[in-house]
Amino acid sequence: MEEFIQPHIITTRFDYYFIKRSIDIVGSLLLIIILSPMYLFIALLIFFRSGLPILYSWPIIGFKGKPITSWKFRSMVFDAEKMKSELLAKNEMNGPVFKIKNDPRITPEGKFIRKYSMDESIQLISILKGDMSLVGPRPPLQTEWTLFSENYKKKVSVTPGLTGLWQVKGRNRITAFENIFSADMYYIENWSIWLDFKILLLTIPAIFKGTGY
Repeated sequence: MEEFIQPHIITTRFDYYFIKRSIDIVGSLLLIIILSPMYLFIALLIFFRSGLPILYSWPIIGFKGKPITSWKFRSMVFDAEKMKSELLAKNEMNGPVFKIKNDPRITPEGKFIRKYSMDESIQLISILKGDMSLVGPRPPLQTEWTLFSENYKKKVSVTPGLTGLWQVKGRNRITAFENIFSADMYYIENWSIWLDFKILLLTIPAIFKGTGY
C-alpha cells in the first residue's frame, strides 16, 4: 500500500472531523440527488421481480462500537438470514466474517445490482445522517462484532465508510479477514484528505468493472 502514502494534510481531531464531515454532507447530498432516478429504477425492479420489502435493514457497528442500522436495497430472498446457518460451511472468508461468491440466497436481480454495488448506494442516507462516511473501514455486522478480538475492534476507532482501501485493492479477491483489517488500520493510521480523494477516485472504475458480489 506504499503508493497510498502521503503526508498528513491535517493533524488535529477537530480538523479531521470538521473537514471530513463537511465533505460527507455535501458529497452524499449531491450523490443522492444524482442517483435518485437509479434508486427509482432499482426499487421498481425489486418490487416487480421479488415484491416487498424493497430495502434490507442492515444492523452494523458504527463509530466507537455503537450499534446502528443502515440500509441496502434487498438483493436476497426473504428468509436469507435463516438460510445463513446452513451455508456457514461454505464460507470463503478466513476470520469472523461471512461471504460466499455464488450465494444461493441472492435473487437474479440481486446479482445485477450487487455486481455494480447498486445495493449499497442507498447507504448515502446513513452518510448524510452521520452514521457512516464516504470513505472509511468497512463496518462490521452486529453478529460479527461479538466474534471480534479487542485488536479487531480498533476498526471502529473512526467512522465506518461506504468505500475504503480493501474495496479498491481487491475486494472479492481478498479472502483473509486479517488482510481487510490491515487495510483498515493502514487507512486509520495514515488518513489524509488526499488519501480519501484517491480512494474515491479509484472506487469509480472498481464499480464500473463490476467487482462487487
